Amino acid sequence: MNDSSVTKSSTPAKPPFWRDPDKRALAFQGVFLLLVLFVIFTLIRNTMVNLEARGISSGFGFLGTAAGFRIAETMIPFDTSSTYFDVFLVGLLNTLKVSIIGVFFATIIGFVVGVARLSNNWIVSRLAAIYVDTLRNIPLLLQLFFWYFAVLRPLKKPEEADSLFGMIFLSNRGLFFPAPVYEQGFGLIVLAVVLAIVGSIVLKIWAKKRMEATGQRFPVFFTSLGLIVLLPLLAAVATGFPISWDIPELAGTRIKNFVGGQVLTPEFSALVFALAIYTSSFIAEIVRSGIMSVSKGQSEAAFSLGLKPSWTTRLVIIPQALRVIIPPLTSQYLNLTKNSSLAAAIGYPELVSVFAGTALNNTGQAVEIMGITLMVYLFLSLTISSLMNWYNASKALVER
Repeated sequence: MNDSSVTKSSTPAKPPFWRDPDKRALAFQGVFLLLVLFVIFTLIRNTMVNLEARGISSGFGFLGTAAGFRIAETMIPFDTSSTYFDVFLVGLLNTLKVSIIGVFFATIIGFVVGVARLSNNWIVSRLAAIYVDTLRNIPLLLQLFFWYFAVLRPLKKPEEADSLFGMIFLSNRGLFFPAPVYEQGFGLIVLAVVLAIVGSIVLKIWAKKRMEATGQRFPVFFTSLGLIVLLPLLAAVATGFPISWDIPELAGTRIKNFVGGQVLTPEFSALVFALAIYTSSFIAEIVRSGIMSVSKGQSEAAFSLGLKPSWTTRLVIIPQALRVIIPPLTSQYLNLTKNSSLAAAIGYPELVSVFAGTALNNTGQAVEIMGITLMVYLFLSLTISSLMNWYNASKALVER
């Protein structure tokens, strides 16, 4: 027997594909993919058949037709001749406005309450605990109804509104206050603000390098605050204060209300209050757990170096706690953004209320409108997740 015949006979025969784990797994995945595609195809086909049977045309042509109704609160010009695409933009902008403002206040309140939970002052820590345990155990919708129906709607009528300096008015139609009217030359003030912000960022970078090189700290906060206040003030003096104020005034004969100025409507205020306070109770617990995850030895080491308690918290504890805080904080931001859809319960014109509600009822384009609304919320959630993941990576511990 020669060498080639020996080698050929010693090579094991390949098993059939149904006994090969890799090929078998590949076959199962292919079958599963075909089933998913079949289900999607069936759903789309049945939907198209049902729409055709009910005489409803599909497509996005309705976005260019006139809506024919008004929206009470918009960030862009809108009237009865505006299109359904404008309705979509109004709803989207209002959703973004409520979400951004809600996240801002929820973060501040949550951090303050979270730190207060760990206070050595018994009364402060107990009050913070009561705040958290009370608000996070009451459904958000009930809190929204409380702020709207029990607090803001029972306020006085416009003709009996409470006034502050004859310029700020609080009634059941909202909080009215003077609106700025920008005149020629105001752009120079805006440019001064931008330059002050850029200068503050450059100053912070320089101060950080200086501290790493020499160990000496520079008062970045107060210097930046001075830049941001004084530079625009100098620009305003140089241009002769190119700004005036539109003061709200009571108008109307049978139904009175304020005209002019800016207004925070009861619907908007109730929604922001409910979202910010409810979410802050969860953020407070996240902050508390994050701070407690930092070893006590870190504080003792900072005190032994002579750092003040406030510096120890700001420079030693919080930066380390952020690595624990940021991931669950991202979930709370996502929840707040999605919970803004509860605005439909009190009539605030955000995306679900005005586009997936009024526009859908008027046009009957359920598939297109719900598809757009779902994709918008998916896009917002993925964007928030990406930004927070980037921030989390920037705060992660870099190992050598």
